[in-house]
Amino acid sequence: MKKVTFITGNQNKADYLAKFLNHPIDHKKIDLDEIQALDLKEIIEHKVREAYKKIKRPVIVEDVSLEFKALGGLPGPFIRFFVDNVKFQDICSLVNGKDRAAVAKCAMGYFDGKTLKIFEKGLKGKIAKRPAGKNGFGWDRIFIPQGYEVTRASLNEIDDKKTFLKIKPFAELKKFLKDNNL
Repeated sequence: MKKVTFITGNQNKADYLAKFLNHPIDHKKIDLDEIQALDLKEIIEHKVREAYKKIKRPVIVEDVSLEFKALGGLPGPFIRFFVDNVKFQDICSLVNGKDRAAVAKCAMGYFDGKTLKIFEKGLKGKIAKRPAGKNGFGWDRIFIPQGYEVTRASLNEIDDKKTFLKIKPFAELKKFLKDNNL
């Protein structure tokens, strides 16, 4: 089996992925030059190739997007800059009087110098009228998953995990690694 490194500075994220895959995954925090684009797959491809160039062994990278229908898909992958610099209530206000539909997406990429594989999943929902909840991270306080009436940050542990796994392409990554004896 090849040793695979998950590029993240978040130990909890690395531990969760290793647990889900039922396979030890190294993790490493490295600074990557990231392109600015609305296409999450384009960002992942650049990021995973950049990571491979830096550590010269098989890597996995991840990125997320929160696309507002009323804003033509924005903020999309730029959501992390919004979360870091704009009050949650102001983000919610961006779609006041408009369609609140949104899609939360996650893409993960694998690259070993030869094989490039990108996995993407998404969960439909809507942007809350106001932020709510104390759990989760990032934009969880403003995103209401389809089939729920509360934000991801307000969900109980079971529903949090259920919606998390609808956003994250972990199962597809696990199947790929298993099928390729990685």
